[in-house]
Amino acid sequence: MNISGPSTPVRKLTPAEAQTSFKVALNDALHKVNEAQHASTLATSQLARGENIDLHQVMITAQKASISLQATIEVRNKVVEAYQEVMRMQV
Repeated sequence: MNISGPSTPVRKLTPAEAQTSFKVALNDALHKVNEAQHASTLATSQLARGENIDLHQVMITAQKASISLQATIEVRNKVVEAYQEVMRMQV
């Protein structure tokens, strides 16, 4: 019994398509991190002004923003490390 189902061939991307796809994915990820940071800032300022906002929600929003920023920094560090490793390779 074949559980995987019918397989469809995977189309290989050209270098230009891969570059564009990577750029779009990276841009979307950075945009989401930025949105999380803005949401955290907004929630914190609402709490500071004494508006009706739950402290738990403020803390959760701040933690999500912090974790997403930390993950982005780690990905950046790995990309820089990989680039440096490629640059050290002898041709």
